[in-house]
Amino acid sequence: MENKPKSYDSVVLKQSEKSTIEIAGSISAEIWEKYRVQALKNVNESITIDGFRKGMVPENILIAKVGEMALLEEMAEMAISKAYFDIIIDNKIGAIGRPNIQLTKLAKGNPLEFKIVTAVIPEVELPDYKKIAQEEIRKKHPPIGEPDDEKPNKITAEEKIYMANEKRRIAIADAISNASIVELPEIMVEGELHRTEAQFKADIERMNVKLEDYLKHAKKTIEEIRKEWRPHAEKKAKLQLILNAIANKENIKPDPKEVENEVNHILEHYRDADREHATTYAETILTNEKVFQWLEK
Repeated sequence: MENKPKSYDSVVLKQSEKSTIEIAGSISAEIWEKYRVQALKNVNESITIDGFRKGMVPENILIAKVGEMALLEEMAEMAISKAYFDIIIDNKIGAIGRPNIQLTKLAKGNPLEFKIVTAVIPEVELPDYKKIAQEEIRKKHPPIGEPDDEKPNKITAEEKIYMANEKRRIAIADAISNASIVELPEIMVEGELHRTEAQFKADIERMNVKLEDYLKHAKKTIEEIRKEWRPHAEKKAKLQLILNAIANKENIKPDPKEVENEVNHILEHYRDADREHATTYAETILTNEKVFQWLEK
């Protein structure tokens, strides 16, 4: 079997705090300068110079306009992106989120040196989740009852069943989460906060209210509101890690056909959605559902 081309020369891994890892590495000049042609094309297509068609600026004029350093930085970004992917695969690093990349040496004709800090999937110390789920199921037997025709906002029997199931799942999730030990990566908490903030802004806009006006009326800054959201974000991020760990341990996976159907449903309603992100979202939602179904049985 033919060996894959090298994308980096050396790498040193160092465990850091808060479930992060530091990667220090280098890429030889021979390797990273191979990206010059593609980098020139990328830079060429990103700028406009009078007298030339977009993407058709001669190299000497392009360099005079943007500078050699801008080209080197583009080359470095491409080389490190490839090297980072290979380092993660070669060293079996469970990286999550966007890495923080820092160039430590960038000079034409010299090895490219870099430092990358990335969050990794933390170890999750699970309790006896089967026993906890059984105990919570035995505990929770809310009566379903019959819909009350006297009340104007009556709750149907189907809605009562749904509410009872949700209440039971919350109890199971809270009990397992409270008994689990996990060091939360900050990037996961920030991700949850970002999603909550995006939803919050969308809800405000649907009410035809400007965010600035809402904050002024509430006498709060967005930073203060994010601080209020943080406990919930931490709880949600921790639960997702726990559900992932249970799914891996019990080999619980959604059916590929179900994932495909869910992705198509998402793309049908959100035409601007990215298929890859939609697939990740669908796999997560369906896996979570299957984990809860498994725990309830």
